[in-house]
Amino acid sequence: MSAARIEMRIEVAIAWHDRQCVVELDLPAEATVADALQRVATNAEFAGVDLRTAPVGIYGRVVDRGQRLREGDRVEIYRSLAIDPMSARRRRARRDVSRRAAD
Repeated sequence: MSAARIEMRIEVAIAWHDRQCVVELDLPAEATVADALQRVATNAEFAGVDLRTAPVGIYGRVVDRGQRLREGDRVEIYRSLAIDPMSARRRRARRDVSRRAAD
């Protein structure tokens, strides 16, 4: 008799400025973050994302690709910011000041 293969369900998520993609996966109990990334690599939603080098985390905490997963984990793929948040705030502030001056 062979041992039953125990699986767990996890999610892999990535967000863009206008949408997000969350994929549910069933993986073996001993699976790692790298295993989850390998499984979503062929998914069209992840095309153009370098899954080998992109920072990744579990529920907002950056982790190594060798991190073992647990039932219910959400693996998050982080992208580079298009613009530094502080620079974006400065631009908005300048724009707001310009609008008030024109009124």
